[in-house]
Amino acid sequence: MFRPFSLFVGVRYTGARTRNSFISVITLISALGLMLGVAVLITVLSVMNGFERELQTRILGMVTHLSVHGREPVEDWRALADRVLREPGVKGAAPFVELQGMLTHRGTVAGLMVNGIEPEAERNVSIVGDFMWEGELDSLVPGEYNMVLGYGLARKLGVELGDKVVLVLPEASLSPAGVTPRFRRFTVTGIFRVRAEVDSLLAYVSVSDAARMARQTDTVEGVRLRLDDLFQAPRVGWTLQQTLGNGYYTTDWTRSHGNLFQAIRMEKTMMTLLLSFIVAVAAFNIISSQVMLVTEKRANIAVLRTLGATPGMIMRIFMVQGTLIGLAGTGFGVLLGILLATNVSDIGQWIESTFNAHMFDAYFVNYLPSELQWGDVGVIAAIAMLISFSATLYPSWRASRVQPAEALRYE
Repeated sequence: MFRPFSLFVGVRYTGARTRNSFISVITLISALGLMLGVAVLITVLSVMNGFERELQTRILGMVTHLSVHGREPVEDWRALADRVLREPGVKGAAPFVELQGMLTHRGTVAGLMVNGIEPEAERNVSIVGDFMWEGELDSLVPGEYNMVLGYGLARKLGVELGDKVVLVLPEASLSPAGVTPRFRRFTVTGIFRVRAEVDSLLAYVSVSDAARMARQTDTVEGVRLRLDDLFQAPRVGWTLQQTLGNGYYTTDWTRSHGNLFQAIRMEKTMMTLLLSFIVAVAAFNIISSQVMLVTEKRANIAVLRTLGATPGMIMRIFMVQGTLIGLAGTGFGVLLGILLATNVSDIGQWIESTFNAHMFDAYFVNYLPSELQWGDVGVIAAIAMLISFSATLYPSWRASRVQPAEALRYE
């Protein structure tokens, strides 16, 4: 059977026992350190991917991916929706009227953003219907002046279903009593909760009721769009701007929430860089164990040289041995990391239930999210193997420089 000399001897050296047990311990520690570093890196990145997914689902599920605004009030929003839905990548469209004002209830006042929506169409662009805490989104019937509040806003005002609240708009109206702010009484018919900042800032009313409050009867400001890929919002917006002409303009989520996702991605990058030092430390252990092994094997190296082995062969022998150690550490680390990443949510829930520790109540999710991405696993494994291979170069080069006469002089 054909066996490459360097590979055969390198594998034999890896499996053979050394006379110095300390070297074996250092080698084992090197492999274990590499395994733990890879596993921790995979687990942490999976958790960060999970938080990014939840942010994208919950926050950007409530925030519009892309909006098309009319420079003048839009009379036929369905015709506009039909036009924008022809653009590739646009998944849904719904009309809107936005109002800013204050909500009062029994002397308590809170500022808020009011979205006038059409409940059936809103489900195509928002997840609010899936996160109703109480009541129904369909209760926003035109002309009945009903309102759906965020959970935080409802708690701040102390309102429940059926309570009356007063919406006050900053626009002034002329009346016999003079200049007065515009206001209207609404009935709370629903409360939504997505565990995000919008719970304390946002309320929904019927689009026709909002249009009346804004004195835009039977018109809307534009349509909100949901995209297949929200990160394509600037490109799709630019294309729609060119298609629709000067009568419309577009805005997308990157202008209002782009900094949030940039911060998360930067944090993920920095965390990857910092945790990579764990793998680097394990690689230094590989260097130390290989240097000690070369020192112990000086006589064997000399014998191989006298039998005709070239310095390149000797170097490849120890490169094979170090690479096998790195391969073992990386392989077991990947398996452990995948196991932890796929079960970290259950582990977090077990810790909370066992020790009665509510670790995630302060966050917008009440559990530890995790999303394993195979691309991350491949990159981490490749980096670990590259670092491990690089760690074998110096000890292997040093082994190739051993002189047979010097090594055998005192044997």
